[in-house]
Amino acid sequence: MSLRSPLAALGLCVATGAVAVLATARTAAADEHGHDDYKGRVTAKSGLLLRDRPTRSSRIVGKAPYGSIVHIFCRTGGDRVNGNDHWYLLTDGTWAWASAYYIDNIGAVPRWC
Repeated sequence: MSLRSPLAALGLCVATGAVAVLATARTAAADEHGHDDYKGRVTAKSGLLLRDRPTRSSRIVGKAPYGSIVHIFCRTGGDRVNGNDHWYLLTDGTWAWASAYYIDNIGAVPRWC
């Protein structure tokens, strides 16, 4: 059967539509279970310093108070803080990095960046 036949064209359209539906379903699932679902509670008693990079020596751009809930976009490796080298990219008003050592996850562990 050649691609010029009506049945082949219909099959191509159906297959293309199935791929589009699958891609849409994956995007919806990512939105449903995506970065908005990653949250944590700040455990640093004096508040958590937020930085512009995942390093202890980078510029401080803010502070999250003890006990506050933060929204986490993803995690990456960085400087070790008390043996923990994971850092979270937070999305609370501004994009900033915070050491995962001082954040207790609420629910799922954030995805890798």
